[in-house]
Amino acid sequence: MDRQELAGFLRSRRERISPADVGLPAGPRRRTPGLRREEVARLAYISTEYYTRLEQARGPRPSSEVLSGITRALRLSDVERDHLHHLAGAPPGPAPGPSREVRQSILDLLRRLPQTAAIVTSATFEVIAWNDLAAALMEDFSALTRRDRNLARRVFLGPHANGQVLYGLSDADDFARFSAHRLRATAARYPDDPEVAALVRELLAGSEEFARLWASHDVAAEPTLCKTFHHPQVGPVTVNCDTLDITDRDQQAVIYTAAPGSPSEQSLRLLSVIGTQRMEVLR
Repeated sequence: MDRQELAGFLRSRRERISPADVGLPAGPRRRTPGLRREEVARLAYISTEYYTRLEQARGPRPSSEVLSGITRALRLSDVERDHLHHLAGAPPGPAPGPSREVRQSILDLLRRLPQTAAIVTSATFEVIAWNDLAAALMEDFSALTRRDRNLARRVFLGPHANGQVLYGLSDADDFARFSAHRLRATAARYPDDPEVAALVRELLAGSEEFARLWASHDVAAEPTLCKTFHHPQVGPVTVNCDTLDITDRDQQAVIYTAAPGSPSEQSLRLLSVIGTQRMEVLR
């Protein structure tokens, strides 16, 4: 175990993460860059004293459970996770949970798609990347916490704006079934990940529909290839829905396009102009 290198690595990773990145309020009088030590400790489910000793090169060799918690809290990439394990003298094993790191090439792709709304979801249906048109069509994901960016949680538990289930989707019931079946497969791939287990427990406790779908033990469902969003400003927007698997990260890029020359294509063009701002009706 290289205590000095481990301490420096932890400090450098902590200082690059803002509170907003992990759904925490910035609060007043924040003098340190990035997260505070106590915030990392809370996210990693370890004591602040223990984490502080690690950053001060005074801590004992951390267990694999502690390293997994720190990996999640600091949002480490797969390469950084392996480096952390080597510094701690514990050879890395399989990834403990779904990756939330999106490749830069995928982020560039999302920005370069003209008149196309696109998002990237993790294996737990958390929206982890999006382009401007997707934010205009669906909602401003940057204004949401990680919790509210999870589409499976939203379709089963809400909140449902204006009484509409998940953006007024025409296939909301189909998506609910699809997400429940895929989550069962995700839970089998990551049996030791506490976030996956907590999400499943929350959905089982809060949604009779999810509990019924979960009890079926199905792990595959056909995705919907065409769907309609009921947008509060521009009305119904019908789009083709294509999904690209990012297999090395266990993620999916979902791309929404409208038929050329259709009213929905015009609606997407309008949304690309107005963005996420509200259109007020003149009286």
